[in-house]
Amino acid sequence: MSVSNAMSSGVAGLLANSTAVERISYNIANANTVGYRRSFAQMVTAGSSNPTSSQATGVKTSTTYTNDTDGSYQSTSVASNLAISGNGFFVVTQSLGGGAANVFTRVGSFEPDADGFLRNAGGNYLLGFAYDDTGSLGSVDRGSFDSLVPINIGNQTIAGSATSAVSISGNLPSQETGAAAGDPFVSSTEYYTALGAAERLSFSWQPGTTANQWTLTVSDGTTDYGSVTVDFNDSGTLAGSPATYSGVTSLATAPAAFAFNTATGEMTLTIDNGTTPQTMTVDLGAPDTFDGMTQFAGDYSALNTEVDGAESGTLSRVEIDEYGDVWGVFDNGARKAMYSIPLATFTNPNGLLTSDNAYFAASGDSGDFTLSAAGQGEAGTINSGGLESSNVDIATELTQLIQRQRAYSSNAKIITTADEMLDEAVKLKR
Repeated sequence: MSVSNAMSSGVAGLLANSTAVERISYNIANANTVGYRRSFAQMVTAGSSNPTSSQATGVKTSTTYTNDTDGSYQSTSVASNLAISGNGFFVVTQSLGGGAANVFTRVGSFEPDADGFLRNAGGNYLLGFAYDDTGSLGSVDRGSFDSLVPINIGNQTIAGSATSAVSISGNLPSQETGAAAGDPFVSSTEYYTALGAAERLSFSWQPGTTANQWTLTVSDGTTDYGSVTVDFNDSGTLAGSPATYSGVTSLATAPAAFAFNTATGEMTLTIDNGTTPQTMTVDLGAPDTFDGMTQFAGDYSALNTEVDGAESGTLSRVEIDEYGDVWGVFDNGARKAMYSIPLATFTNPNGLLTSDNAYFAASGDSGDFTLSAAGQGEAGTINSGGLESSNVDIATELTQLIQRQRAYSSNAKIITTADEMLDEAVKLKR
């Protein structure tokens, strides 16, 4: 190698190591940035690729990314803050109005904006698949963005549904019957109208002067619908179970109605609470069974009821599980799947395109993306209530900074030495 080539190699070394210091400085500056991916300048020999032609002329740099390395987890206690453990990226967009390209990120500092859309600190909106009212995603395209929608956790309501069936169980104290009639034992249960409003039914159990006999009257607290007499078995293996139902009496005024099936222990109530009255069945338990009401000596137990239907509700909070499902918890106690947050996975995540090491786009080197469900296949899991910090290790960066500083000084020494050699050559002519 000639002296001039040596000087060129020294200059190349200065440029390469200054570029490496630039990368290191950028990493250190972003060591506490959420979701930042470390990059570094890898040294590559510069020169012809033909091993028998010209000599190498120095060194150059190639930027390499560590997009496949996790950062540490930081708890924030904010349910909408998300961190990925393992492979994958969130899909986000900068604009809700369309026209903005979707990109990939690990920046999970999502919080609802004024309209309820989840938006991170970089101003990008989180995208996901929406569940329908039946709790199904339906057919979604996991190889494109077509099925994605912005995730909104703003004020949402859930429609109520009318009650159609009620089943009750409980124990009546046998010692209260067969004497002078005492006070009735009263319990009530809630049911739901077609508009999702909560109403109550009252069940009044009047002990009879005949042993093991009770009269049940059903009302809404003000209006009686009807009554039925229940006799209980007092001996044998069926002791304590209903023996017979009799004396069915309707007290309802049309269009309200009351009917009772003595063979099944099931009453049918028609409640006048709309243009079309609401009809529901109330199951007390079939004769000679212990599935419903019983009568044993001891204390009265308040009725246990199972009621279908639901009250209308308003979203009170959101929960996000490790599989990326966004659950809405409503003030009526209902819990509903709202969205599924997919994670975009790549064959080579280190080949993604980026300008700031936090937001990425697919490239020929990265391969195509797959919108995987979190926790399935190669996709990692999602941790709610925390953030993933930068995957930069300060100790590693400072160590490399010292190495690059030494290398820079050494390359500078090459130039000064070559300069002195050229000066000696010039002096030969004097």
